[in-house]
Amino acid sequence: MVRLSLAALLLCSPALAECPPVPDIGTDIDGLIAMVQDAPNEGAARVISGRMWEFWAKAPDARAQSLLDDGMARRSSFDLAGAIAAFDLLIEYCPDYAEGYNQRAFANFIREDFAAALPDLDRAIELQPRHIPAMAGKGLTLIQMGRIRDGQVEIRRAVALNPWLSERFYLTLEPESTDL
Repeated sequence: MVRLSLAALLLCSPALAECPPVPDIGTDIDGLIAMVQDAPNEGAARVISGRMWEFWAKAPDARAQSLLDDGMARRSSFDLAGAIAAFDLLIEYCPDYAEGYNQRAFANFIREDFAAALPDLDRAIELQPRHIPAMAGKGLTLIQMGRIRDGQVEIRRAVALNPWLSERFYLTLEPESTDL
């Protein structure tokens, strides 16, 4: 509770009333995508993917970073309601920051609330069109909703950017399969 209370206090601070513009990470991500496509093996690709996460998970300011970190810590400890509350605050504060939507979608995916996850994934992709985890997450969400072909389309889009994604194995599912 202490972290969320701190985050709530930060939100009330008039000195921090507006989220700064989200930095343009497109060039950095494009360079890392080129590197991951040339990666010699899955281990090397994971290192490069980790470097991508450094950009996606870098919030526009300390206040947004605190909310993101709080939500991710809560999600990791399966406090999904607390995680979603933190991500709600982050999205309210920084509506143009894709990772807030992506992380809230992930928390809803874990809760198996796929209908809630899908619009957040769409928004994350709209804000960051090459957000590979959001694309893969959208694919997995659609598959869990029984829309296997649609999900595979999204996973193919993500795999086209990072051919080493573990989600690539979902491309072998038969469209009528129930073995997810």
